[in-house]
Amino acid sequence: MAMATLLVMLIVIGSANSLRMDYYITTFPFAESIVKNAVNKALQNDPSLAAALLRMHFHDCFVEGCDGSVLVDSTEDNTAEKDSPANLSLRGFEVIDDAKEQLEEQCPGIASCADIVAMAAGDAIFWSLTSSLSSPSSRSTNCRGPIYDIPKGRRDGRRSKIEDTINLPFPSFNTSQLINAFGRRGFTTTDMVALSGAHTLGVARCSSFKNRLSNQDPTLDSDFAKALSKTCGAGDNAEQSFDDTPKNFDNDYFNALTRKNGVLFSDQVLYTATGTRAIVNGYVMNEARFFLDFQQSMVKMGRLDVKEGPKGEVRKNCRKIN
Repeated sequence: MAMATLLVMLIVIGSANSLRMDYYITTFPFAESIVKNAVNKALQNDPSLAAALLRMHFHDCFVEGCDGSVLVDSTEDNTAEKDSPANLSLRGFEVIDDAKEQLEEQCPGIASCADIVAMAAGDAIFWSLTSSLSSPSSRSTNCRGPIYDIPKGRRDGRRSKIEDTINLPFPSFNTSQLINAFGRRGFTTTDMVALSGAHTLGVARCSSFKNRLSNQDPTLDSDFAKALSKTCGAGDNAEQSFDDTPKNFDNDYFNALTRKNGVLFSDQVLYTATGTRAIVNGYVMNEARFFLDFQQSMVKMGRLDVKEGPKGEVRKNCRKIN
């Protein structure tokens, strides 16, 4: 009898600490709506934040798992992930701060910063899809898009160190390096290509691709190389969109790769390498296929090394460990 009781207790505890779609349904049923409203408000003022919030989620999860560690500010005793060279161009922290402040006002200590980042990324994708439907320049008419819901219940990590960001993929990676980097986090090659498709939103800075120009990269279209050189004429922080529709979530990023118009070396190698070219061509011909694979890969990413139960905390301030 004692053994059976212990088993039941373990099952209940394990269930309570597991990620669930309805995690906040009893404790804070309006949590997701508050985050969505904060994201929508921010994107109405600055649509480019959609790409920023999606990138933030990736940079959070890929390092120490989806634990909000990318949000933590450095202190005198610790240089946090945020101040890594790979993260200096991250934006949108104020959106997370705004959502967290509203959540804490209504139900203190319930919604984690890690969950806010994950929810904000999904809301950003939804916003970019719905806003593109009203744009006459949008070629995407698939209103369903990669809409996804991810389970909640992450807790915030207690570690954020600059040295951990060495695990992030670099813009100079070739296909083998990309496959290995993503593979170490449990992703397949298809996952890697699909997640790279997030570059359909947003821009890259000249500092991330200027080496391709000085080395006369043969995988780069000559006319596009001239356009990139013109962009870099304004300095390292000058921005270049990844495709022709940087505010719309579509498959145009993959179309650009077939024209040798990939901005980053790590973009273009997806088409030049035989192991990934077929996946790119598949997404060019079938946008719905890309949406489905991206959706599934994002759900997988949202589960990376989550801190559940006593392994984490719920921060009062997303920028500071309690």
